[in-house]
Amino acid sequence: MNNLEYNSGAIAPGECISGGWSLVTARFGMYLGIGLLTMLLISCIPFVNLFLIGPVLAGFYYVALRDMRGDPVEFGMMFKGFENFVPLMVAGLIQSIPGIIITVVQYTVDFARLIGPRTIDRGDFFQARTADAVLTGLSLWLVLVIIGFSLFAVVWQVALSFAIPLILERNLSVADALTLSARAAMSNVGGLIVLVILECLVGILGLFALCVGIFVAIPVIYAANAFAYRQVFPLFNLPFDGAPPPTTYPGTYGANI
Repeated sequence: MNNLEYNSGAIAPGECISGGWSLVTARFGMYLGIGLLTMLLISCIPFVNLFLIGPVLAGFYYVALRDMRGDPVEFGMMFKGFENFVPLMVAGLIQSIPGIIITVVQYTVDFARLIGPRTIDRGDFFQARTADAVLTGLSLWLVLVIIGFSLFAVVWQVALSFAIPLILERNLSVADALTLSARAAMSNVGGLIVLVILECLVGILGLFALCVGIFVAIPVIYAANAFAYRQVFPLFNLPFDGAPPPTTYPGTYGANI
């Protein structure tokens, strides 16, 4: 992890969203196809999808980062992440821990409902009142747990948001990528939080657009993340002429990918 520098306070959320929109709309057909396949692979195949998140997202980053600097891109490049499958798979699994916890809890609750008592005997007034009080107390605790876990999930995702592209672009080990991602994210936490909020709004707008817009929103969101990554991790060492990194987007980012 030598000589890997990152910028602090570098993320401009609005520029990331507008840059992602420009990137996707310029090659709309390709990004629409990549976005649909990405959603299919990481959302619609239970359990197996957990092992595909890292390689699939890495493939999207590969395409987006090349496109940002004007290199040729094509649909098949989205499978580039499978060439470094194991580290990217592990990083994706670690990044997905909050989602895994939610899945385990959901299946546990469903199983408990299946084998547990289905009704409460209302014949005893005091027993019914006691049961209601217990359920109310559990509901309050559940709300607090959900709020706390939601905050944990956001912090977790923000901290590890750069790990997958770092493994893809810099060939780091999983441990080094996670550590560097956390350090860089904490140095850009304000911009990342605003970016997450804007991306949520983009997703909501996509759902409002007769649900069809979500197929546009998803690649825009992923492309915006690629712009955020490049703002934090510009390619300082350009092998061909040693020129300084660009300060505007899009631009020429070197040839590491």
